[in-house]
Amino acid sequence: MATIFQGLRGGAAAALTNSIDSKKLLSRSTRRSLSERKVSFPVVRSDGSVNLNPGGSNARARRVDQLITNAVATKADSSAASSTSKPGHELLLFEALREGLEEEMDRDPHVCVMGEDVGHYGGSYKVTRGLADKYGDLRVLDTPIAENSFTGMGIGAAMTGLRPIVEGMNMGFLLLAFNQISNNCGMLHYTSGGQFTIPVVIRGPGGVGRQLGAEHSQRLESYFQSIPGIQMVACSTPYNAKGLMKAAIRSENPVILFEHVLLYNLKERIPDEEYICNLEEAEMVRPGEHVTILTYSRMRYHVMQAAKTLVNKGYDPEVIDIRSLKPFDLHMIGNSVKKTHRVLIVEECMRTGGIGASLTAAITENFHDYLDAPIVCLSSQDVPTPYAGTLEEWTVVQPAQIVTAVEQLCQ
Repeated sequence: MATIFQGLRGGAAAALTNSIDSKKLLSRSTRRSLSERKVSFPVVRSDGSVNLNPGGSNARARRVDQLITNAVATKADSSAASSTSKPGHELLLFEALREGLEEEMDRDPHVCVMGEDVGHYGGSYKVTRGLADKYGDLRVLDTPIAENSFTGMGIGAAMTGLRPIVEGMNMGFLLLAFNQISNNCGMLHYTSGGQFTIPVVIRGPGGVGRQLGAEHSQRLESYFQSIPGIQMVACSTPYNAKGLMKAAIRSENPVILFEHVLLYNLKERIPDEEYICNLEEAEMVRPGEHVTILTYSRMRYHVMQAAKTLVNKGYDPEVIDIRSLKPFDLHMIGNSVKKTHRVLIVEECMRTGGIGASLTAAITENFHDYLDAPIVCLSSQDVPTPYAGTLEEWTVVQPAQIVTAVEQLCQ
């Protein structure tokens, strides 16, 4: 493996772009099975409508339709008719991630990808589909099922000057690499006296999915937030998914990019021209006057669904997608608190030691004098996520709870 990375480092663009022909490494039967494999994606448009792949059974189609619309609330003030008239192109969130990754691999020959099934299979959620054929097996490296090993390999590659993107097939699996992420990824720049930078991106799907069970429904933001030297961001739309991916790859710091498993099929129109998002900046989703609602990732859509009800009841909530989980954008958050004087935090993370707890502490320390009411935090229950769908739903914050919390906060 050291030879592989020496070749990557020394050969620059020529060695990277003219790498091993990936098709020659596959047997005929393997190529046939890969080409025959079909992937079905239900598509959630920005207006909340669902397009199902034709050919599936009616029963399955009805079930997907029911689950998807419950999982991702519709965006406010958007319609399919208006989106088609805007400039740009429509992409699903996982496609936006791939487009950002591909643009950076074209721009910089030092960018490479590694992880389980990221190569010819295209990743567990198809974020890297087609990249192995375009860039070869040295830049899109399939690894064994050994998270601690290939995460450490990515960190070592970053120390030599490469810019690896390490994909965890599921964020919960990265607990196996916690030693590498904590003791090496976050600290080597400091412990080496500044001799090394670690420009690595660690990304993958997480969050409460759809009956994935406790071990595959992890929210690791709370685990990683205490590691010095690491930045954390969470994408929630195709637009910021691409922008945050590109910014994370260009950063000289190690960045963990959290993607929610239920948002991959969210569709949005994004600009044709190149753009990046600030890794330390929150997003104003909806300006308001009565209460500041801070959220991120999937809960953004639960909040916006609740906001429709709140507006009908006469409330004017201000919704902020914090996006940067570490560090917090206290400039935007503080200005909002000074205006509304009330704060509601909505997260999918666990209540004990979660992002909401850290955010509550930061707001209390910096803006306590501007608060007219105690900060309220709605979080997932401190229990393993049940497999049963009805019980799973009970453990996660729902729009009705957000409406009730705002009503009580604004009394």
